[in-house]
Amino acid sequence: MAVTIDIIDENSFLSEQEKIWLTELLQKACTEEKVSEHAELSLTLTNDEIIQEINKEYRGIDNPTDVITFALNDGENELQAELPNLLGDIIISMDKAKEQATSYGHSLERELGFLAVHGLLHLLGYTHDTVETEREMFGRQESILQSHGLAR
Repeated sequence: MAVTIDIIDENSFLSEQEKIWLTELLQKACTEEKVSEHAELSLTLTNDEIIQEINKEYRGIDNPTDVITFALNDGENELQAELPNLLGDIIISMDKAKEQATSYGHSLERELGFLAVHGLLHLLGYTHDTVETEREMFGRQESILQSHGLAR
């Protein structure tokens, strides 16, 4: 059994094969982070307009961003094996992912993988608000991406 991952592709940005690849990446990341098999998360792929509305409503920032996460239970169901551990939602702007892939000079696959894993790590409690936590989070992120063939 694996973590349940629902991908919501609002504008048909990805092919079915790309969705499978993205699911496999997140499954691998969950395995490496020792996430319970009873866990669930969703990943929504949207555009700049929608993510800007979400960013404004929930963060008070009236600009589009690349990824936003909403943790649901902060691990409160982890000890109850019969109940799913609802990790939360990851929302990615495909407009930003494409723009950043070009800007950073790497593939869209690499950028999308980076944003998805980044979002997952936030759902798992990682932060990057200090030098130490940033080093830890980005180190985990790069390790997961490299193990999936997405090295920089």
